[in-house]
Amino acid sequence: MSAYRAEFRVSTMARVLGVSTSGHYARCKRIPLARTQADAALSGRIRSIHEATRGTCGAPRIQAELADEGVLVSRKRVARLMRESGLTGASRRKKPQTTLQAADHAP
Repeated sequence: MSAYRAEFRVSTMARVLGVSTSGHYARCKRIPLARTQADAALSGRIRSIHEATRGTCGAPRIQAELADEGVLVSRKRVARLMRESGLTGASRRKKPQTTLQAADHAP
């Protein structure tokens, strides 16, 4: 709603969205949770590690890198933050099939 304040009145947007205007203003004044702030900082660090490895590392390797730096965090939390940021590790390629059986040979 804050992004559209210049175009529409807050009371009109609140009525259309089915929320109260006082709830909107209370949310604007609310301080973010400590966990949210920690996730934002950790997400930035994860992004820098991912860029440093040219996007090859997934959650387990990034979690190990963070552990080496002294940041103890679970692999699932790293995976969730990577998923929210749109980061993925490089997957291994499948081995090519090198031998194809000829159709005229007996099985």
